[in-house]
Amino acid sequence: MNNYLKMTLPAKTENVGFIRNCIAGFCIPLDPTLDTLNDVKTAVSEAITNCVVHAYDEGGDVDILCEIEDTVLKVTIHDTGKGIADISQAMEDFYTTSTEEERSGLGFTIMKTYMDDLRVESKVGAGTTVILKKNMR
Repeated sequence: MNNYLKMTLPAKTENVGFIRNCIAGFCIPLDPTLDTLNDVKTAVSEAITNCVVHAYDEGGDVDILCEIEDTVLKVTIHDTGKGIADISQAMEDFYTTSTEEERSGLGFTIMKTYMDDLRVESKVGAGTTVILKKNMR
């Protein structure tokens, strides 16, 4: 691991933009294009928003680990919330656990579109880990 950033914040809506911008700032030494940087920010926003909307009923934390290995950014986002019973189903477009009508899914399709690699690990009652990778050059 060449460089890393670790942070833990409450899974709150007001922290989504802060986390996204911290990760974008962390990427700057890799000299990414604006499009690449926006791809990372979009995917990270989707993953963090999942923690805010779906992981907890009463609130909890989100753990973020960003690592740079050569030109590859790896972002690991972890919560200790409800977990996902069926990851394959959760990966489908528009699948959601939210009861709010305006929700359009868990955003895994968006994460897959903007990142080079997406891995999701989850255990019901123990939380979810989303691992995003992007070659920044």
